[in-house]
Amino acid sequence: MLLTYIAAFFILLFVVLYIIDKRRISNGIFLTLGIFFTILAVAYGLIATRNSILALIVIGVFFLIVLLIPFLIVGLGVGLVLNGRLMVKREGRRIPNLLTLFVGLAILGLIILFIFQVTILNNIFLSIFFTGLLFIIGHFAFHLISFLLSSYLYQYNRPRLKQDFVIVLGSGLIGDKVPPLLASRLDRAIRFYYKQTAKNFAPQIIVSGGQGPNEWVSEASAMKDYLVEKGIPEEHILMEDLSVNTLQNMMFSKTIMADLKPKSRSIFVTNNFHLFRASLYARKAGLKSQGISSKTALYYLPNALLREFIAIIVMYKWWHIIIVSGIGLAVIGSIALTLYM
Repeated sequence: MLLTYIAAFFILLFVVLYIIDKRRISNGIFLTLGIFFTILAVAYGLIATRNSILALIVIGVFFLIVLLIPFLIVGLGVGLVLNGRLMVKREGRRIPNLLTLFVGLAILGLIILFIFQVTILNNIFLSIFFTGLLFIIGHFAFHLISFLLSSYLYQYNRPRLKQDFVIVLGSGLIGDKVPPLLASRLDRAIRFYYKQTAKNFAPQIIVSGGQGPNEWVSEASAMKDYLVEKGIPEEHILMEDLSVNTLQNMMFSKTIMADLKPKSRSIFVTNNFHLFRASLYARKAGLKSQGISSKTALYYLPNALLREFIAIIVMYKWWHIIIVSGIGLAVIGSIALTLYM
């Protein structure tokens, strides 16, 4: 019964906070906890029931999951390595494109080291190290699940067709050309523009992005040219060409909107993998804007989501530093105690 109350508490907390503001990392954390305790409550209820068949099924499923975990971890490592190779083939050998490859190799390397430790070395200090590492991995795995849940739920945001401004976030150019990733954002903004124009009034589109070191023009300039070529009237396009990151996209666009119309409605457009983190920056910048997303090629998503997750970890780095440091100190203390004994 206690597990049911705990599960209900976290799910209710998630629902309330989600209604208040969808742009919270804590939403995913409370939902993850709610799902976890719900599964525990259901499993406990089935085991505690007098129906022995149901109890045996639950126990059987539990042991099956435990047996499958090693294969799932190996499969994850192999899958990430293969995705990394595909990323290099299609996107080039830039360091960001190698992320899934590195993570996959790290997972497989740790598996090999663990097997070597269990079967050959059987070293007490390595056992303590792996125990601490397991807690650290569990900490980040929990937050990864929370992030993925938050990102997935936020995809279903449906803003009203009464927006004064549509902010399109930049993502880099190739020379002075709009690459496919950025084109998908602009195309999504165009669809929203025409959909709202047909029902209410035409919104102003703010193209947001400065000029990078390897770019011939500002992102905003190239984005504006793209929109004009697609038939958007030039007078309905505003340029914000100073920003160099997502937070500045939001802050500088907010200044433009405040100057033109202090009380206005706005949304922002970005790719689906970037949508949730962009919403956190919108909230940080004091914008009430919600986001809509454009699709991304499936092969690109694992790498992109990993980068987004790392970026969010960095956003809340002190919380994670405290947790990891605490685990590290516990490991060092355990090793010291073992040496002393």
